[in-house]
Parts: sequence; C-alpha cells; structure tokens
Amino acid sequence: MEEAGDEEGEQGLRLGGVGDGADGEEEVARGVVAPQVLELSSSSSGEEGGSWEEEESQGSVEVTRGGGGDREARVSESRDSAEVNGGEAESQSLPGCPICMNAWTADGAHRVSCIPCGHVYGRSCLERWLLQCRKKPATCPQCGRRFKLNNIINLYAPEISVPNNDLEKQVLSLREKNESLEKQNQELIQEINEHKRQIILQQNFINESSLKRKKMADQSSHGTTDADSVASLTADDGHSSPCSFVLQNEFFLDGARVMGIDASSQIILTSGRAPGIGAEHVLTKLSMSRQGLQKIHLPSDTKAIRDICILPGGHVVFASLGKKLSLLSMTTESVVLHYDLPAPGWSCSGDQNSPNHIYAGLQNGMLLTFDIRQTVAPLHSMMGLSTHPVHTIHSVVDGGGSRKVISASSIGPCIWDVDGSRNRPDLLNGMENHGVCISLACNPPSSDLLVASFRPKVELSDDGTSQAGKSQSPTPSASGKLGCHALIRRTSNTSFARDQICRGNVSGLRMSKSAIIPCTGRSNQQHLFAYGDESLRGVRTWRLPSLQTFADLRPHRQPILDLRFAESSSTGERYLGCLSEDRLQVFRVR
Repeated sequence: MEEAGDEEGEQGLRLGGVGDGADGEEEVARGVVAPQVLELSSSSSGEEGGSWEEEESQGSVEVTRGGGGDREARVSESRDSAEVNGGEAESQSLPGCPICMNAWTADGAHRVSCIPCGHVYGRSCLERWLLQCRKKPATCPQCGRRFKLNNIINLYAPEISVPNNDLEKQVLSLREKNESLEKQNQELIQEINEHKRQIILQQNFINESSLKRKKMADQSSHGTTDADSVASLTADDGHSSPCSFVLQNEFFLDGARVMGIDASSQIILTSGRAPGIGAEHVLTKLSMSRQGLQKIHLPSDTKAIRDICILPGGHVVFASLGKKLSLLSMTTESVVLHYDLPAPGWSCSGDQNSPNHIYAGLQNGMLLTFDIRQTVAPLHSMMGLSTHPVHTIHSVVDGGGSRKVISASSIGPCIWDVDGSRNRPDLLNGMENHGVCISLACNPPSSDLLVASFRPKVELSDDGTSQAGKSQSPTPSASGKLGCHALIRRTSNTSFARDQICRGNVSGLRMSKSAIIPCTGRSNQQHLFAYGDESLRGVRTWRLPSLQTFADLRPHRQPILDLRFAESSSTGERYLGCLSEDRLQVFRVR
C-alpha cells in the first residue's frame, strides 16, 4: 500500500472543464486540483474506482487514477499486450475495445464510448491513454486524430453487439442443431415411455398367464378344469364345430379406438392419441409377423378417427371428426389425399367392384360417394332418413350384381343405391321397434346375411326419470345393458326380412363394431356372428342362422371397441381382430 504522503497517487482530483491545448492536458497529467475537473478516489492497488459526473449538457465521465509510475507501467503493459494479441482478436472479430481487447460494457468504468473521429473504445482505456500521453497531444490509436477528455462521449445502449456475418451464421447453425437435438430428445423420451408402457403391460399379461397356469394345475390335480383357462374359447355341446380360434398375436396398446386389418400383408392399423395432454391423433402400424409398432403422425386438423378401411393396392381410407375423409399410402406412411366433408365423418368403406370409389357416412345422416381420381368434390351426396350419425357402412352387391351400400344409424339398417338413381335410402323391413341400432355386421360383398345389434331406447317419464329399466328385463350383469341381436336375411334383390333374435349384453354408450365370420372348407358353409359382450369384456360368438351361443374368446381388461374379420386374397388365411383400449388380440380362424 502506497504512503498517504504520496499526493500524486492518493489525492482526489476533479476535472470538469479542462482547458483546451497543452495547459489542460498538463493539468490532467500532473493531477492538479482545478475547479470542476476530476474526482479521484484513492486505491491501494492502483485499480480503477470512483466515477465521473458532469453536467447533463456535457455528458458523463468516469476516470480513476492510480499510483504514479506504477499505474503508468500497467497501462503500457496493457497496450503492449493489446498490440501483441491484436491480430488474434481481430481475426476472431469479437465485439471488444481495440485497446485492451476486452468486451465493452453498457455501463461502468469500461462502458462503450466514442471520440470525435467516430472510433469506439472502452471509456477507462481512453482515460488511461490521456494520462499516459501527459504533455503530448492525445490522438486516436486507430486514425491519429486528436481528442481531449471532454471530447469523450458515452454511448447509451442496453445491449452491446457488433454485426458479424460469420458469427451470426454460426449462431443460427448452432440454434438449428440445438432445436434438432431437442426434438430428437423428445422423440427418444416418447419412445422410452412407450417401451416402458409395453413392458408394464407385457409383465401384467405374463403375471395373468402365470396365475391361470397355476389355477389350471390346481384344478387338474383335483380332476376339474376351467374352460376359459384351457383354451381361448368354449364351444357349445352337441354340435359340430364349424371353426376354431387360435390366438396368434397379442399387442398391448394405449388409448386405441378403431382398427383395420390387411390380411395379405399381415399389417394392422389402429387409431389413437399420442401420450400427453393435447397430443395429436396418430395411427399405430403393427405387424403380425414380427413384434414392434410404428407411429404414423397425422395432420393436426385430423381429430379423432371414427373408422378405418384398408383398400387393395396399399391404401387406407379413414374418416375423422375433423370433417375429413383421408387417403393414406402404406408405402410412404403419409396422407396423400383428403376430402373436406360438410359434417364430421363417422364411417367409411371402399367399393367391392371399383377400386377408385370410396364412401363416407357422416354425423348428419348423409352418405357421400367419392372417386379418388377426382380430388375436388364427391360424385354423389345423398340425404339419410334422419340426421343421426351413420356409424356403419358396408359396400355390397345384390343378387342382380348391382352395387349397393348397407348402412346403419340409430334408427336401424338402411340400403342405398350408390349410382345416384335415388337420393334417399330405404329402411330394412321389420327394424322399426327394436331400440337404438348400435352395430351392423355383414360379410361383404355378400349381403345375404346381416346382424343388427340394438340397445334399449331411453324413454323419459313425466317426472324426467328414465323408463328404460322398467320396460326391459333386468341386466344379468353390472356391465352394459341387456340388448338384442337380430338376424336379417335377404329375400330378393331389394327385400330383406328379420329372422332370429337373441339377447346380449351391449354397451349403453359406445357403438362398437361387430363381424360375421364365414367358416369355409366344410361340406355346408356356415357362419358365425361375433360381438364384444359387455358382461364378459371379451368376444362372444353365435352360430348363424340359429343365433345359438358358440364360443367365448379370451377376455380383455377393458370393453371390446372394434371387431374386424379379414381374409388374405393370396393365401386364404383368415383372421379375427379384437380391439379394446389397451389390448389387441389377433386370432387365426381355422
């Protein structure tokens, strides 16, 4: 620490209006006290401290002076260092003071300042330069133009930056890389979470299987068996079995709704929603020949998918509540065509005779016919018998070879002429008083056998309470409602008649899918009807045309939402898919 007697290094000095010329500069160099000149705070280390304050018209000045020659030596060293490292700093083009090569600041001792020639420096460097020059005229280190202390102008800026194209490009490149890495990180996190869910679901399934095997072993040791544990179905006694069901695949899903099966390529598509709040709707692609699944992301305006139909030639058509009928390419796994619908789409189908025609059933009861070679508008728009949603459509051929569409809404099954000759459908005979139609099973292209499923209507009494339970027999299970399944036979090209009826537990809210399964390879062709029974939370099958119970397939944890039968055109292999919210079972039909 310097002695207090060293007045040149320790005394406070105030400069305000330093005179022009050599006299003013000499006063600065000597540290002579002059009115309104410079205020200097003592510092034992010789570092900068204190601040300059001038009148508003003159701006603000901040200068500190250290101890004599020691300070001078440090300034010289700083300059020498700056000269040595100048080339490197310039090559880096960093926003810094050309004297000390340190970054400018927006305030403080080293705040960004300029002199009359326009060159910019840190203020403290300019003040040290003035002190070092002493009696010599102070000149700009870059252009040589003279300047004085009162010529230093503070530049007020909240943020200091120097334009540099190379740096900007590097920043943009790093920003893009960072965004790409963040996106990859999110995708990896989603994949990890998906794998974790799959592992948990599979572990639960393994635990269930272990308990069933243990139960079977216990029952076998006591001479009894549990039919549900021994096989995937239990057939009724006293009749020849028309076919059998062998569980081939079981996939664990999350939030599944509807599905489509391509038996030839052994590909299954299920609809659902990606994990997370407000997540987009996606399709999940599954392979029956190998494990694993793949997510297909859809346009943001797709919304919930109500129906999926796989067409020949590697295309998939699906109808969504976003008022879209979309065509997806299985090859590119992207939407290649979509039609804007006048109302949300509830069902869709391809044409059995024409690969270019597709159909859409709408929420307002309409049926639209499209040709995928025309991307603007539908070929035909037909009004329904009501404004209730058309939840099921099947493309069929009648006895005369004419194209028809069999549909179902809550009022019952209807038949449409899709060539445009008639604008409204006909309600099938005998379907008026069975309740609310919630499903319709068919075996396209044949329409000889149909099975319509109904649940009881909810009728309100005068006091506003429901009378459905009073008018119907009590439900034998706590799940669902006691409804019925009605067999419908074709009697002529345009006429149908109701045949057998059986009772079944149906959903009180959902409109689940059902299926008719042809059992070929026998002397007399037989058919089975399959529906997701609410009391079983699994699939129950009935013989046709008797509607006698045939078999119950392995149950799910959640109610069955969709059933699809598919047959391979190349190998003849036949499959039945059973979908619930968290599980997909695929049975081979033999």
